[in-house]
Amino acid sequence: MKFTELNLQPELLEAISYMGFETATPVQEKAIPVILNNDDLIACAQTGTGKTGAFVLPILNKLVGKKDTNIDTLIIVPTRELAIQIEQQIQGLSYFISVGSMAIYGGGDGKDWSVQKEALTKGTDIIVATPGKLISHLKLGYVNFKNVKHLVLDEADRMLDMGFIDDLKTIISHLPKERQTLMFSATMPSNIRQLAKRIMNQPKEIAFAVSKPAAGVDQKMYMAHENQKIGVLTHILQERKHFDSIIIFTSSKMKVSEIVRSLRKAGFKATGISSNLDQDRREEVLRGFRSKRIRILVATDVMSRGIDIKEINMVVNFDVPHDAEDYVHRVGRTARANTKGEAFTLINEKDMHKVRKIEQLIETKFEKLAPPEALGPGPEWVEKSKPRPKNKRKKPHYKKKKGSGKPQGNNQTKDNNRPKPQNKPS
Repeated sequence: MKFTELNLQPELLEAISYMGFETATPVQEKAIPVILNNDDLIACAQTGTGKTGAFVLPILNKLVGKKDTNIDTLIIVPTRELAIQIEQQIQGLSYFISVGSMAIYGGGDGKDWSVQKEALTKGTDIIVATPGKLISHLKLGYVNFKNVKHLVLDEADRMLDMGFIDDLKTIISHLPKERQTLMFSATMPSNIRQLAKRIMNQPKEIAFAVSKPAAGVDQKMYMAHENQKIGVLTHILQERKHFDSIIIFTSSKMKVSEIVRSLRKAGFKATGISSNLDQDRREEVLRGFRSKRIRILVATDVMSRGIDIKEINMVVNFDVPHDAEDYVHRVGRTARANTKGEAFTLINEKDMHKVRKIEQLIETKFEKLAPPEALGPGPEWVEKSKPRPKNKRKKPHYKKKKGSGKPQGNNQTKDNNRPKPQNKPS
């Protein structure tokens, strides 16, 4: 469906055209009419489906011609990176509309705090915020949310996974009850359903099945002991020196530092990104990765959702993600826009049940590789994971007694030593 068919204001259509967009994605096509109709909405759609535009466009459409400076829309997101990205998209789409926006997140200095405070007190049309930083402002009593008409919870499942449920309840308690609430989530677990019942009014629902990784992604798995993973990783990187954009995902901030140190020791220029870095440094790293000045980026799952970086050659899962859906989000960073890419996952024996869940979700059987011979023999379970030939049952060995057609076992007594059966009376 073309954007021109979605009943959007001419100023907004001009901005969409200026940014090079023409056709709405499926989630935009379904969500925009619902939001324009002022219904609450639960939308289940994964990263990369255009869901940011699905809620930003109809909200901007309602703000065309707005005169006051009251806060109209509050968008809550799990990470600073996502807050910045959404606010940048708002700026681009509102180019021909008089709409103001502000991203509120932690990690800045006193000057940032003052700018955020001014937006929350004097008002700006759209606030995009992380829960923790917004709570800090709310506690000081000067935040004015009495005129908020739209609440958006983006990446709702991720916020609950990160333990923000109490912060969300606190924030929502400061909002008017008469409002439109929109919830976007990649997955729809029971705790999301419970939250929706508490804060939404007869919401409409749209859902899209978790997409498989793009057809251009070549997916493989290496089976290795934990202490072999760095060796496998360096082997993969050495064979792909022509790749200029690689993300390595790991399970913890501590592992980010360990992997970066090991790769640098092996001669690879790798950079890590995690919440241990201050905001300025994180933004600097992301700019370097986008511009290809940083070739290898080691990250936690904060990078797997909501960060739009194109033309990534390869994704490596140093650790298997806990949830099968997170595998899709990670691998979805590569092979975008009909390009090709590679995805490797390093697995140990404890990961096999996670691998089975991933294979079931995306209906794909992975090619599983043993570690390179230079790293020594692979684990015993590497051999166990290979299909076993069916054992042929051996037939028992019998001897034949001379002059008799009856078989005789090796340990049988001779016939002439056996008592002869007596004839039974008739």
